[in-house]
Amino acid sequence: MTKKILITGGAGFIGSHVVRRFVQHYPGYTIINLDALTYAGNPENLTDIEHSPNYRFIKGDITDEPFILSLFKEEQFDAVIHLAAESHVDRSILDPLAFVRTNVMGTAVLLNAARTIWKDKEGKRFYHVSTDEVYGSLGESGMFTEDTPYDPRSPYSASKAGSDHLVMAWYHTYGLPVVISNCSNNYGSHQFPEKLIPLMIHNIRQQKPLPVYGKGENVRDWLWVNDHASAIDVVFHDGLNGETYNIGGFNEWKNIDLVHLLCSIMDRKLNRPAGESAKLITFVQDRQGHDLRYAIDASKISQKLGWKPSLQFEEGLEKTVDWYLSNQEWIDHVVSGAYQQYYDQQYSHR
Repeated sequence: MTKKILITGGAGFIGSHVVRRFVQHYPGYTIINLDALTYAGNPENLTDIEHSPNYRFIKGDITDEPFILSLFKEEQFDAVIHLAAESHVDRSILDPLAFVRTNVMGTAVLLNAARTIWKDKEGKRFYHVSTDEVYGSLGESGMFTEDTPYDPRSPYSASKAGSDHLVMAWYHTYGLPVVISNCSNNYGSHQFPEKLIPLMIHNIRQQKPLPVYGKGENVRDWLWVNDHASAIDVVFHDGLNGETYNIGGFNEWKNIDLVHLLCSIMDRKLNRPAGESAKLITFVQDRQGHDLRYAIDASKISQKLGWKPSLQFEEGLEKTVDWYLSNQEWIDHVVSGAYQQYYDQQYSHR
């Protein structure tokens, strides 16, 4: 079976894992990775597959309407897996319009190009990858399901909610074959070190303060990024048009408990006395509008499509720590230069 698939944002954290999976698992597919290579897009994330015969990289901006339309005309894609997005809550608070431009307008440009070029929609698919943050904030109980009303609380989550609504509007109005997934927090290799887990690993190694918002009581549901990539694979191939699938790990952790676990793992791996790294924990002023708790009910994708996470959190975290400790050169590259000042000043995690 041959397909030509456009994957947007494929040089980013989650996108690079999706690109790698599709390139390696489906040699009959042609995978075209479109990425603007902003701060979080890194070609080094894909050096292991960059010369694969079924892979091509194109640098480009999804908000550039003439470019996107000409690309669709020229390449005649069979499908789109859309991951390109501004994705960091703290950055969205500082510069909300950048998130509206990329996440809302960029998605609309892609949808319109697909609608324009796909005269015959048979076998076509527009897959929009989104976030659990569109559902808002949970109390101490309950979980997000696919039927949970949208209630975004940050410019980031609002922009993703807007893009989700556009995708479904193109489905209902134009009959575009679409599918959406909303995923919980991801962790794993190649994540830009402004996010919680790589930031803590890097700071523990450098014996820098470990900034924790508020009292560290915010709860997140964590999923290994490779398991997210496998879920995207399943939804892409077996999901039903017009449906949404929640992807999560049934794996809730308070931020402070997660940081303590990371400190314990790092102390062991760096041969430091137990409890040494935990002394670096520094509580900082809470983020504006900080959602208390996210938790995904992933029953639908499990029951309908047979997907389940492959790793327990502690095992995945060990693998993640090992990767960052073994790839310090990668970290040095991504935190150097113009970003270094921002990195040192911001207390940043999702």
